[in-house]
Formats: sequence, structure tokens, C-alpha cells
Amino acid sequence: MTFFGLHFQEIVFYVLAAILLIAGLRVITTRNPVYAALYLVLAFFTAAGIWLLLEAEFLAIALVLVYVGAVMVLFLFVVMMLDINLDRLREGFWKALPVALPVGGLMAVEMVMIVGVRNFGVDKVVAPTAHPAGYSNTAELGRVLYTDYLLSFELASVVLLVAIVAAIALTLREKRESKSMDPALQVLAKKADRLRIVKMQAEVEAPVGVVQAEKQETQ
Repeated sequence: MTFFGLHFQEIVFYVLAAILLIAGLRVITTRNPVYAALYLVLAFFTAAGIWLLLEAEFLAIALVLVYVGAVMVLFLFVVMMLDINLDRLREGFWKALPVALPVGGLMAVEMVMIVGVRNFGVDKVVAPTAHPAGYSNTAELGRVLYTDYLLSFELASVVLLVAIVAAIALTLREKRESKSMDPALQVLAKKADRLRIVKMQAEVEAPVGVVQAEKQETQ
């Protein structure tokens, strides 16, 4: 089925790509962080649609379930619960601009070199090959990931592990008003350290007349 000389899949790809570009642009240009997070959710959905066109069903489902269903929900919850002062966040924008422009330009050049016509040109576009009935997209992805890209996968896992440890270390800083407990000290606690029996003489209730006489003497 063709429309204006384009196949239906090509039309869907261009529509999703346009939505993805607009959503990605709005993520970095909108002033409200909640709207930026919602635009990022839209970008994830459109990216998942493009992966479905590329027959990468596992990646599309993982993107929707992991990022949209977990990460972005948590991000939205944190953003909406925190009282973020947007004016204060924009104060350092112009100070960081001299450093941000060269870094952004370098990233743009790298993206053009990687996603360029030389690597992804029209002459290299081929129709997807037909797979057998028992073909598993997940198994094929795992085979490539743990054979051809094993070193990159291990390096990425180490970086994520370091990030997790750093996040835990930052959140568990010792505070003066903290009432946290040390499990090691709790295990070493003994009965004698928690309970002490003190022997005292029994108190005898004085007669009423003696109490009244003492009050009169004090007055």
C-alpha cells in the first residue's frame, strides 16, 4: 500500500520521527519541569513505535515498561512533590553557557558523524529479512549483547554500579539530627547494659496529723 509514492511503514516512520524530534526539543525548551517530563514520556512512546517498525519488539516493550512505567513515574512524583524554585535554577544559565556551547557542539558533531549518510545512507537501506517461525528477538539480542558487545556491556554495568554506590553514599551522610540506628551496636547490646535493678527502702505512709503539723510549721 503506497501513498504519494511512499509505503505505509515509511509514512508511519516519518510521522513518529517528527513527533519524536518535537517532543525532544520541547523537553529542553519548556520551562515547567512537569511538562518536560511529560514530553519525555511522549518521546519514549514514539521511540518505542520506531523500534516496533524495526522489528525490535523486546526493546520497545522494555522502553515502555522500564522508562515510562517506572522511571518517569518516579521522576514525576519527585518533581511534583518538591518545591522547585525555577527562577533560582535559571540564575546560573548564562554563567554555564560558555562551557555548554562547546560541549553541545562537540556532541552534535559526534552525532552527525555517527548517524550520517555514510553509515545510514539511502543506498544501505535494505528490506528486513524474513525470520523463521521459531525466531526469538529477545534471544538474538542476548546473543549479540553477550558476544559481540560483551566488553561494552560490562563497562556500562560497572559505571552503573559506581553510580548506585555514589547515590547511596550521598543519601546516607551522617547528620546531627539523624536518629538512625547502628545494627552492629544493637547486636552487641547486653541485658546488663539496658536494665539495672536498684534496691531502695520501702516508703511508709505518714499519718494525716503528722503531715498537717509539718505544713503548719512550714507556713
